[in-house]
Amino acid sequence: MRGRVLIAVLVLASLAAAQRFGRGAREDSGPRPEFPKTGEFHFVRLEYNDLPQFHRRFGFASRGATGQGWWMVDWPEADDHFTTGIQRLTRIATGEPHHMSLMDDSIYDHPWIYVTQAGWWGLSDMEVKRLGEYLLRGGFLVTDDFWGAEQWEIFETTMNRALPKRPIYDIAAKDAVMHVLYDIEDKDRTFIPGTRHLRMGANGRTVVQQPPGSDPVWRAMYDDKNRMIVAINFNTDVGDAWEYADAPEYPAEMTTLAYKYGVNYIIYAMTH
Repeated sequence: MRGRVLIAVLVLASLAAAQRFGRGAREDSGPRPEFPKTGEFHFVRLEYNDLPQFHRRFGFASRGATGQGWWMVDWPEADDHFTTGIQRLTRIATGEPHHMSLMDDSIYDHPWIYVTQAGWWGLSDMEVKRLGEYLLRGGFLVTDDFWGAEQWEIFETTMNRALPKRPIYDIAAKDAVMHVLYDIEDKDRTFIPGTRHLRMGANGRTVVQQPPGSDPVWRAMYDDKNRMIVAINFNTDVGDAWEYADAPEYPAEMTTLAYKYGVNYIIYAMTH
């Protein structure tokens, strides 16, 4: 087993390097890759309406699609890159990425969903009810790329509506999710930057500029059997590390760490 894990780690390092230098800048990445239509696992990105005061429009004409809302941040590159990583690093039969709302009945067919910018989501009462039901029926939610006290309060309020009186904990170093495939140690709970946090240094190397007061926090919520059902990436940007995995300016070690977190979350969700 340890031998297989070592091989996976080595492949992970090569994958990060290949994606960083193999296809060039994100804007020049061309058409989206093709994935099997069906699989035992699909990357599912959650669609939601923004809170009105924080609404933002995004357009993706070059990708043949348009849309609006914070849920689209990093789409589709993050989903595509990470799906490719799952195919290469695991034996999971991985199908094409999806995006859907909580009101889509097929949400229950998927064990794992991802939401970005959860500090700006405005879920209706019905959506909140469905989220709680999804999680307590065995689903797993990963939240990412939200920042600061205001966004935390919005996120926490929403989760208290979905899972009343269920506390949020810091993830313990010994928690199974930190060791299910890759061993993620305390030293690895580091800031994973968005591209907005990167600057070119005088020596031509990328410099990470972490915003003041943005210490990363890794938290979770659990069901009555102590199974993690929500993984919370706060004050950090795992999605950008997936999205810019092929960009030379993005730090390779951060891409590697983001893949480790993502793969661990998936394997945990599918085996617990």
